[in-house]
Amino acid sequence: MPRTGRPRTFNRDEALAAAMILFWEYGFESTSLSQLKAAMGDISSASFYAAFKSKEDLFREVIDRYITMYGHASETFRNTNISSRAAIESGLLEAARFQTENTHPLGCLLVLSTVNCSPEQQHVQDLLSKERKRVRGWIKECIERAVANGELPESTDISMVVTLFETFLRGISTQARDGVPYEEIAAAITHLMSVWDSLSVEHGIREN
Repeated sequence: MPRTGRPRTFNRDEALAAAMILFWEYGFESTSLSQLKAAMGDISSASFYAAFKSKEDLFREVIDRYITMYGHASETFRNTNISSRAAIESGLLEAARFQTENTHPLGCLLVLSTVNCSPEQQHVQDLLSKERKRVRGWIKECIERAVANGELPESTDISMVVTLFETFLRGISTQARDGVPYEEIAAAITHLMSVWDSLSVEHGIREN
């Protein structure tokens, strides 16, 4: 008879939470199967594969869980109940706040978990790239809305402005992981928003 894994003695939600912390802290490729099994309650390999099929499938579940738990920061960029400026600033501040909290690993899992990947794991890198591009799309829509409603001038280089704010957003992960406190990042965000304000002021001057 084929061997079967012992009955599951672990809570799936708790197992996913434990896996998320490991992937977040050490990255996808550096997190070993033995680390994952130990964090999940010293489950057997058979039980692991029966529950999650593969390390990659587990990682995909972890990404979904991470987005559900922490994606609200990026969702702020889609908030049409406030000005586009407020949506950008609030989204950046929210990202800085949760990435510097000490209740979980610092930084953003979507940025840090595949900083380096072997060519064999390119499809995992592509998975996170797709998620990051989705957020970039939300930032772009926010900037486009600002131009459409007159917050920013029609001459605004939308691609440049999107790249500016997205680059800062992704850079928060490195700053947080290096121990830069929330207060310093928040102060930098306030200064960054002066770029937005300068565009708005220039718009007002041209109209007058």
